[in-house]
Amino acid sequence: MKTLIRTAATVAALATAAVACTSTTAGAPPKPRVSSLGAIRLVAYNGCDDLLSGLREHAAQRVTPYGFDNVMPLAYMEDSARSVTANAKTSTPEHSTTNVHEAGVDEPDVVKTDGNRLITVKDGVLRIIDTATRKVTGSLKLTEGENGRGVPADLLVSGDRALVLMRGGDIMYKRMASFAPQADTRYVLVDLSGRPKVLSTIKPQGSYVDARMVGSTVRLVTRSQPDIAFPEFKEDVSEAERLKRNQAVVRQAPADAWLPKIEITDASGTVKKDSVKCERISHPADYTGTSLLTVHTIDLAQGVTAAGTDPISLAADGDIVYGTGSSLYVASNPRWWMPVVISEPAVETPTTAPSSGDAAPAVEPTPTSPPLPDTPTPSPEPTIPPEETEVHRFDIGSPGAPSYVASGKVPGRLLNQYSLSEYDGHLRVATTLTSPDGKNSSSAVYMLKSDTMAKTGEVGGLGEGERIYSVRFIGPVGYCVTFKQVDPLYTLDLRDPAAPKVTGELKITGYSAYLHPGAEGRLIGIGQEASEKGRTLGTQVSLFDVSDPASPRRLSQLFQKDSGSAAEWDPHAFLYWPKTGLAVIPLNQQTESGGLVLKIDDSGVTKLGMIKHPAKEEYQAGIDRALVIGDSIWTLSYDGIQVNDAATLAEQAWIPLR
Repeated sequence: MKTLIRTAATVAALATAAVACTSTTAGAPPKPRVSSLGAIRLVAYNGCDDLLSGLREHAAQRVTPYGFDNVMPLAYMEDSARSVTANAKTSTPEHSTTNVHEAGVDEPDVVKTDGNRLITVKDGVLRIIDTATRKVTGSLKLTEGENGRGVPADLLVSGDRALVLMRGGDIMYKRMASFAPQADTRYVLVDLSGRPKVLSTIKPQGSYVDARMVGSTVRLVTRSQPDIAFPEFKEDVSEAERLKRNQAVVRQAPADAWLPKIEITDASGTVKKDSVKCERISHPADYTGTSLLTVHTIDLAQGVTAAGTDPISLAADGDIVYGTGSSLYVASNPRWWMPVVISEPAVETPTTAPSSGDAAPAVEPTPTSPPLPDTPTPSPEPTIPPEETEVHRFDIGSPGAPSYVASGKVPGRLLNQYSLSEYDGHLRVATTLTSPDGKNSSSAVYMLKSDTMAKTGEVGGLGEGERIYSVRFIGPVGYCVTFKQVDPLYTLDLRDPAAPKVTGELKITGYSAYLHPGAEGRLIGIGQEASEKGRTLGTQVSLFDVSDPASPRRLSQLFQKDSGSAAEWDPHAFLYWPKTGLAVIPLNQQTESGGLVLKIDDSGVTKLGMIKHPAKEEYQAGIDRALVIGDSIWTLSYDGIQVNDAATLAEQAWIPLR
């Protein structure tokens, strides 16, 4: 007998992505399979017994001979958009803020500023820099031991409180949450009012997925797997026997193995341990039982109260977070699977005996040669599961813990958080659906009612044979870039959720990997120029005229040969200052690295110069972030922070960070 076990295959994921950018073979490749979609019913557990029964059985169905399949979602990148803060008071200089997706919804980043202070975290050390004197006025080591180098961390800041989001191991763990070490996630609340000091440390069970802050309230999403110890097997134990024993272990695991735990240490060192209660965990009607999403709530203005972080959990996967002022969405991209066939020696089926009595005699089977003892029984070709994305919505419009609203499912795969956008009572979802053999693909935008997550309309057929490279929704209009050899920029009319439609299309070489709203009727694109055969040539910045949705056109393009920019995949790295049209993107070339400074106005894109940090003998420091504070551009690299005049680009100060 053969048992089909589905396990993660990152190599298969990358191979499939590569296929989407090459020519298809002759013949008619299978079309992507479109499955049913719409609202998913959320069900609350009746108690711990109900929770334990459901989680055990669903997890037992997914366990493999080697434990739980630590499936690794294909590492798509988190994106963000823009946010500009005006003077909070006359003494505070104008300053840019983190480039975020939705205005008023802050996103974690490695550097924050309120105009008077610049706060950054690197290698486990938080530093505060006074923007007037351009001096480090405070620092705080947040890691245990002597060396915090390489520990990835982000910041959220509200007033005199900073929340440092730390995760151990490689930085890519953030986007591969299901593969991340569960014990290394820490959230550290720091008081910035004087000498920086730790107020509390929160250690949740699970890996950090992402966070959003509205006002001073932070919603943190973690993902955990059940804490189950599987037996160790000798090499001669068959995979079928391993599977059988692992399933038995899962079916005997206590509820405590699943309940996400949390440990909170206050400033005095007192430790409080707790776990999410059974009644605060819900599940979709269809779920695996191998993962739980937990949403923690922290009001930075109040700190971590006696109630802890007020967590709630959902028995589901999630790796992409998108937030508005009143909603938090967590989406789970489909996983890539590679079938592994487990074979056992065939067992000869006994011959059916004739029946007795008045009934007609049973028909004996046709004699055949029995299979050899070690020959596996043939089984049908395994069926690849459909490519589907689940999206879960939480209501965060009220203080305290969020509440579940609904879940929905759409065919295909999201690119990043910009594939999601809530507007006028609907969630717009852009996905690419790839055929099982990876040779064909098509993209679509689905309109889901935000209160029920039921589908109201869709527009498909975008980029046949291509995949989505960037998406941007601005009000009732959508922009979608697909790419294989040329770059179609589609404009979408989404005013009628029941009948969204394509209104225009622009085909040019290359592609935009990130789209950013410019002045009225203008759209900025950052990506790669490419040859007519689709070979990338270097970073390009385009300015599009989208004032006529039926006829989008490119007004200007700036091209840097043989180069790349982090802004293509991390919009936090993109600075755009609408007041003057100033823009800065990191640029890496063979001969130099730095910050490419541009001026983007209504008519075109102009290069103003390059900001470079001091070079070491062994390398040229690459710039990670750029900010505007007053009349200066502040740029951050691994080595330090440099201040340049925004008008002349003359260097004004260098602040080393190591």
